[in-house]
Parts: sequence; structure tokens; C-alpha cells
Amino acid sequence: MSLNLHKPLCFFDLETTGINIGKDRIVEISVLKIYPNGNKDSKTLRVNPGIPIPVEASSVHGITDEDVANEPSFKEIAPQIWEMMKDSDIAGYNSNRFDVPLLAEEFLRNGFDFDLEKHRLVDVQVIFFKKEPRDLTAAYQFYCGKTMENAHSAEADVEATYEIFKAQLKRYDDLENDIKFLSEYTSQRKTADLAGMIGIDEKGNEIFNFGKYKGQSVKEVFEKDMGYYGWIQNADFPLYTKKVLTKIRLSPS
Repeated sequence: MSLNLHKPLCFFDLETTGINIGKDRIVEISVLKIYPNGNKDSKTLRVNPGIPIPVEASSVHGITDEDVANEPSFKEIAPQIWEMMKDSDIAGYNSNRFDVPLLAEEFLRNGFDFDLEKHRLVDVQVIFFKKEPRDLTAAYQFYCGKTMENAHSAEADVEATYEIFKAQLKRYDDLENDIKFLSEYTSQRKTADLAGMIGIDEKGNEIFNFGKYKGQSVKEVFEKDMGYYGWIQNADFPLYTKKVLTKIRLSPS
């Protein structure tokens, strides 16, 4: 179907150095511009962010410091991107929460007066989540064909979760009825602690995900700056994070 557009609509996506809108930078941007008559323009550019790309970010989008070492800065490509998007409405996936705010920061940082009042925003992820709910009630209806009574009471929720789990195992042949397999299948953590403050690099070593030693080996930091360990232990960090850091500090080299 053709889109009913009153002005061009730019779909765009960013790959970045991280998820901090104020501090992180773009390493790749792709824009697909749809005109009211159905014509299309597209542009995809790599960007040298001017700061190191953390290992955690590279593991997601596959772009490393070496990949962008000779690419232009955002300041250099901003005029091209601005020219594509300045007269358009803007669309993306999870774009209202992340991509648009970060792009706005980059534009403003480089002298382009990005103004939300000049653009309508469409977030495709929001449509997906509103039309296809992913909460427990929706899962219970989808897998078990039942309507939840007393949703959000602890007893009803836990009973429904148990029934959904059994229905999933019955529905999907590739799911092994084995807790070890299912634990690995459902794991999304790439961190050593529960709060995500201690990451794990590509070699399996624990690294800091925060602070002045962000991206550096926890073990090596403690070897050169034991005071940092003491500061963490006395500061307002999660107890489990402190426990994991203590285990790392006491582990043999």
C-alpha cells in the first residue's frame, strides 16, 4: 500500500557508542526518505564518533573503532542528514525514546536548530506493542486460550506463568524440556551482576560498565587502585554488585 503523506517521511535508525543520550555518539546512521508521490531516497553513513566505541556496543552492532577510524565526524555529515530530514516527518523503531533524542543532541551540538514542533514523530515499536500486547494477560490468552481473572494478584500471576510455560514447551518443538537448556535460551544477560554494572568482554573477563574505569578490567583496576574497591563497598551500590566485586578481588590472578 502507498502511504498517505502530506510531506516527506524519513525512516531512520542509529547505531551508537551506547545508550546515554547526552554522552554517547552516532557511529552509523541510515535514512530512508519517502516522498508523498512514492519516490524514495536513502543514505547510510558510518561516523567517527570521536570517542572510543565500548566493546559492549560493538558486540551489538559489529562496528569497532578501526571500522570508523577514517570516517567523517557527525559535524562533517550533518549538512547531508539535515538536508534530508529538515522538511520531513520522522519515523523509526523505538525512535521516540532513543534515536530521535540522540539525533537531536547531535544536531544541536553541531549548530543545527532541531525543533520537534516542525516534525511529526511516528514510532513503529509503539504501534507493535499497542496492537500486540506482550504482558502476562496477553500471553495467557495466546498460549492457553484463557482470560485471566484477578490479573496482577501474585497468586493469579504465578499460576498463569506456570501454565504458559507448559504450553510453550508443548507448542514449540525446538524447546527442550530441560531447565539447563531453557535457562540458556532465556538468558539475555551479558553481565556478571544483576544490575548490569559489571560487564563481560569478548574474552570472558569482567569489566566496569560505569565510572572512571568504564570498559576496563575489574581485576586490573583493583590491582592498581584498591581504593576504588573500598569506595564502591562504602557507596550506595547494589549489595549483589558488591558481592560480585569482592569475589573478583579475592579470586586468584
